[in-house]
Amino acid sequence: MAKQSKVYTPRKITVWRGIGYGIVDFVGGGSMTIIGAWMLFFYTSYCNLTAVQGASIIGAARVADAICSLLMGSLTDNFYKTKLGQRFGRRHFFLLIGSPLMLLYITLWIAGMNYWYYFATYMIFEVISSAMMIPYETLPNEMTDDYNQRTKLSSARMFISAGATFLATFIPGQLFAIMGQHSPIPFLVNGTLFAIIFAIGVYVCYAVTWEKPVTPQMRAELEKDSVNEGSLLHRFWGLLCDYGSTLRIKSFRKHLLIYLFSFTGKDTFNTVFAYFCIYCLGLSATVAANMLSLSLIGLVVTIVAGFGMVKYGPKFLYEVGYGLMLLMLVGYYLIFQLHVTNHVILILFFISLFYQIGRATLEFTPWNVFPFIPDLDEIVTKRRRAGVFAAVMSFTRKSTVAVATIAVGFILDSNGFAKNAASQSPQAQHAIAAILLFGTGGLIILALLEALTFKLNKQTHQIVLEEITRLRNGGKKADVEPKVAQTVTDLTGVPYDKVWPDDK
Repeated sequence: MAKQSKVYTPRKITVWRGIGYGIVDFVGGGSMTIIGAWMLFFYTSYCNLTAVQGASIIGAARVADAICSLLMGSLTDNFYKTKLGQRFGRRHFFLLIGSPLMLLYITLWIAGMNYWYYFATYMIFEVISSAMMIPYETLPNEMTDDYNQRTKLSSARMFISAGATFLATFIPGQLFAIMGQHSPIPFLVNGTLFAIIFAIGVYVCYAVTWEKPVTPQMRAELEKDSVNEGSLLHRFWGLLCDYGSTLRIKSFRKHLLIYLFSFTGKDTFNTVFAYFCIYCLGLSATVAANMLSLSLIGLVVTIVAGFGMVKYGPKFLYEVGYGLMLLMLVGYYLIFQLHVTNHVILILFFISLFYQIGRATLEFTPWNVFPFIPDLDEIVTKRRRAGVFAAVMSFTRKSTVAVATIAVGFILDSNGFAKNAASQSPQAQHAIAAILLFGTGGLIILALLEALTFKLNKQTHQIVLEEITRLRNGGKKADVEPKVAQTVTDLTGVPYDKVWPDDK
């Protein structure tokens, strides 16, 4: 029972507790950065796989991961109905079992195996990480309703993510320098080190965070379910309807598109950047890793963006971050097209530094916005469905990333990319550069266009929270102030008279 009381006992949200919460993003930020930057390169350089074969592994695993995300959203939201969920928490149970399973990350980086080995190991790790990350992403919504406190938690997470992104790019570069540019051993050593960090970090988060206790309303639902189980088909249809209903929320639709376009663009950049440095600019893998490791600036950006999130709102951060990234992508492309050789490392350094400032802003903002989305849903449905919203985000993003990764593989192969080669043809080089500018840049532009009309911020969120409190305490919808009703409608896309159902 001690474990149960700890899981459901709120504590003060300090900086250290925020770090304890955020350390799990070593998995989200660290593993995905390493995989995005080096997985396809590892497959084509040390595993005797073509670009299409490597991309098919990553793409198929992402599809399986996306499906798992959908299932996990509903599972974690309803896991309180089980004895394990009541004892360990509907979110925390998955952190507890996920911790030791993180060590499976090591198996991804063993060279010289066959296609099906890499397919199986990558598939298993993706599904396990997804099963853990969906419950994790709901924790700010569980731990507090306060905008500033949630921002503190999300900022701590993004701070850790920035540190993880730096280490995930800096450490491989140093290992290349020590163990050789053309050896798979640095990848295995790096994978082992990070797997240990992942396992420890997940357990720390389990120990220092909490979630909301089971409410009387949830207990009543549990008793109702025990009386009327319903058919499997009926439950499956209800699950699909639950996920589809999230798109009813206007701000979530916009948030989802911003997130999908920007993060898929970022992942596309990570996938081809090592190829760009090595084959287009004639530089080493160490240089590519060092340029990516300028993500260290994200530690500073996270702190600054935390203040910007509170004072100016997410729209401002999107505009700054995306604008910087687009300018720097043009800079990368010009280095290649103009065949710059004088001071190329120095020029690349400055372009990469400002690109990483934009990228850190890109990563920081959506996950600081997300904890406030379920509140918009609550005023429409009177339900707490943070897990369902997290699942839809993960499902859609991983599905689009799967398509993008496979597309990159096909573009490379169709333009004559040669596996295990020291150099590539001019056609392959131009294809790599085009993916970097037009693939990444096009997606960032689409994200920016959506961000320009995004209205959720601290002030509008507070209006919604106060209205939820008023209605929950017996207030009548007929007594609402016109400004509040308009704000609710603008953010949710639902006419005010349709929100908070069954109001008498």
